[in-house]
Amino acid sequence: MPVNVLFSARPALWPVYEPLLTKGLTEAGLDFRLSTEFAPDQVDYVVYAPNGGLLDFTAFTRLKAVLSLWAGVEKIAGNKTLTVPLARMVDHGLTQGMTEWVVGHVLRYHLGMDQHITVQDGAWTPDAPPLATERQVCILGLGALGEVAARALIALNFNVTGWSRSAKDIPGVTCLHGDDGLRNALSQAEIVVLLLPNTPATVNILNAETLALLPKGARIINPGRGPLIDDVALLAALDSGQIGHATLDVFRVEPLPEQHPYWAHPHVTVTPHIASETRPTTAAQVICENIRRGEKGEPFLHLVDRDLGY
Repeated sequence: MPVNVLFSARPALWPVYEPLLTKGLTEAGLDFRLSTEFAPDQVDYVVYAPNGGLLDFTAFTRLKAVLSLWAGVEKIAGNKTLTVPLARMVDHGLTQGMTEWVVGHVLRYHLGMDQHITVQDGAWTPDAPPLATERQVCILGLGALGEVAARALIALNFNVTGWSRSAKDIPGVTCLHGDDGLRNALSQAEIVVLLLPNTPATVNILNAETLALLPKGARIINPGRGPLIDDVALLAALDSGQIGHATLDVFRVEPLPEQHPYWAHPHVTVTPHIASETRPTTAAQVICENIRRGEKGEPFLHLVDRDLGY
């Protein structure tokens, strides 16, 4: 009996993914059918994105797993009708893109590139930045993306502290966890990078209290999730000078509304959710590997812990 794989994502993605998934599943030696339409009780796997419209999994009685095309699963992890394994997207294309974006903006802040670009008054003011060994960078979130970003920054000789909800051990990184660990991590961070998932425990993790823990003039980089930051608190901290600048790629409402104060704030850089995205070529490889694993009785990759929400 063939394995039936339902593709449930934006219709525009189907022509992109169909040949990639067909190639990958064929190379895996599987007998399969791939479609955007199946009777629910005939589906073995769902290749899923929340914007595909599928919300109720009750009728999917044969379903073995849901394989997300998105790294973030907050829009599906709490779905009570989904009782089979849920795998989030972790692929090397997305990871590399995120790492490049994070390293680029850390270096931008570290080297003072904004000041050099904007100063056009002819004044010759040599002011070399410190070496990376003298710069404290904190990464909030040490999952797949956070760990790779931390390793890349370590390779450039930055002092990297990482914080996560549970204990982690990454060579070269000062790994902290828990409430006390968060306070200690922020208290010395000149540049903070947010790579946490969006869960009830991480919403507004940067708020008036935690922003006040940072050294005055600290920089914020958020390519993680919009709700990680209390927007009102961040704007107040920017206005007071407690926070020197923020580069924000993700927001509670996207696209960011035209009237939002971030657009006009002189100490905010807005980027339009471009830090990284799922690359179809590499994402399809991950999906096909998980289907192969499911059919061979092997453990799925990147399973979501429903209790944690990621």
